[in-house]
Amino acid sequence: MKPHIRIALGFSPSSYELLKRLKFRGHADLISLPPGSISELELSEKDILFDKPRKIFENFWSSRTTFLVIGSIGAAIRIIAPFLKGKDIDPSVLVIDGEAENIVPILGGHKGGAEEFAIQLAQDIGGKAIFTGFSRTNKILSVDSFGETWGWKRTGKKSDWNDLMISLSKGRQILVNQTAGSKLWNRSKGARQACHFSEIATISPFPPSLHICSEKLEKCCWHPPTLWLGIGCERNTTLNLIERAVRESLKESGLAKEAFAGLATIDIKSNEVAIKDFQRNESLFIRFYKAKELLNVSVPNPSARVRDEIGTSSVAEAAAILASGEKGKLKYEKHIYRAQNNEKGAVTIAIAESRKPFSPLKGQIHLIGSGPGEPSFLTHDARFALSRSAIWIGYTRYLDLLEPIRRFDQVRLESSLTNERQRCKEALELASQGISVALISSGDSGIYGMAGLTLELWLKTTKSERPNFKVHPGISAFQMAGAKIGAPLMHDFCAISLSDCLTSWTKIEKRIKAASVSDFVIAFYNPRSKDRNWQLQKAIDLILENRAASTPVVLARQLCRKEEKVEVYSLGDVPIDQIDMLTLILVGNSTSFCQDGYVVTPRGY
Repeated sequence: MKPHIRIALGFSPSSYELLKRLKFRGHADLISLPPGSISELELSEKDILFDKPRKIFENFWSSRTTFLVIGSIGAAIRIIAPFLKGKDIDPSVLVIDGEAENIVPILGGHKGGAEEFAIQLAQDIGGKAIFTGFSRTNKILSVDSFGETWGWKRTGKKSDWNDLMISLSKGRQILVNQTAGSKLWNRSKGARQACHFSEIATISPFPPSLHICSEKLEKCCWHPPTLWLGIGCERNTTLNLIERAVRESLKESGLAKEAFAGLATIDIKSNEVAIKDFQRNESLFIRFYKAKELLNVSVPNPSARVRDEIGTSSVAEAAAILASGEKGKLKYEKHIYRAQNNEKGAVTIAIAESRKPFSPLKGQIHLIGSGPGEPSFLTHDARFALSRSAIWIGYTRYLDLLEPIRRFDQVRLESSLTNERQRCKEALELASQGISVALISSGDSGIYGMAGLTLELWLKTTKSERPNFKVHPGISAFQMAGAKIGAPLMHDFCAISLSDCLTSWTKIEKRIKAASVSDFVIAFYNPRSKDRNWQLQKAIDLILENRAASTPVVLARQLCRKEEKVEVYSLGDVPIDQIDMLTLILVGNSTSFCQDGYVVTPRGY
């Protein structure tokens, strides 16, 4: 299958700067301008096409293409009108005005992902996505496209999907029967409005219905990647035999090819050309197991002959069961397919189903720094990542602060403050299923946030099984406190947490002494709690050994929230009893001073 390609094309030279921006941010693989728009000698970018817009559309017109048009909607419609063929053939087309203020999907809104892409673009470049479709305007889950975000594949007749969407547009709830994959999607507001959920087959009073399963049905289906294809073969078996064996096994088992997570076999087949070709052609993950690993798996059809030859009584069944993991289930016992016509060799096929989907190469985990709390302080990059994520995971309070910007089709998973490790594990597990996940911290995720622990756990997984990992920085509390009170961080500074829950007080004390002697401006996090009520006074006493009692100290509490309070005291009269875990402290250095309510640390310009 050809890879999906995104092409951004401008109707005039004035669109060049926006085209470059779209390409730089990864929204376009190629950019295009009419011939003669700009001298090629002026360009440093590669992958730019100089051709008439009509020719660009004609050459790349495919369901595997997304066009971003910089220009007027009318001009775009007139150009593309002769090429329109049908939903399953046409590309996605979005139109953006020259100032990037309005982003309008005009083709491929659902299945082509144009509406979802418009939302992401709007969050990243600061424009507004404009919709006229029923699902988006009524905030109802787009049942014909939502599965893509969850790493699933779609099957079913075009007419059945059209009937399903018509039924939805008439205000009828859709009965959803789910037997595979994560059921978290049903927690979104849009899903609850659109769907009636069932884990067992029932007769719907309002057909048609939707199935989320691993079976091949002549109905509207989403297929999570839960099936593992166990395979064994004679040496030098041909690819066409393997392909036929898989087709026939799927037909006999009633299972869907679209539900494949990967294939599994014995390690001595790691250089079998036909297996490698099949895996590459189908873009499947592959796992290899040693004979002693396979030998320990209980299978329904062991073979003494196979055990004598390679040291295990099963390859296909054992490999499929192992790959499917804990609570995996064998769905199709081994069948042997022998060569016919121009085929060579013999193939054994078995299929098992895992309890959890597996598609790490599709999955993404975004570490979001949400800033001090107010959504207006989110960066465009963080908003862009949030818009791409089907699931938001975080501490309840942090999610509450971002709730105003969560969409109707996004799921919220909250937990208590002390469950950091569990949150990280859950986020990684969901991302490995092929889902885009946002793991949210306050401030900056890489500063006392979730990025470090998540990365440690991510690095412990096998390289080939890691979902995409990206950290999106946010405005940290010490930055916001500094901005609120002036410029106290103009010279060298450091941040120290006074919590000795994860770091010994002995080590914390050494850091405080070193920072004090070195004359750093110091930002104190986690300064005082009900159970840790003496550390802050001890820290101040240590600093007073090297700094004057008149040194300005900023107390910033509940930054960017209704209860915000930012005050300046001197080091000698800090009101310890008024400080809690919601307070950030900035201690000036020997040159810091306070004047007219502002604190400054001179740089020496």
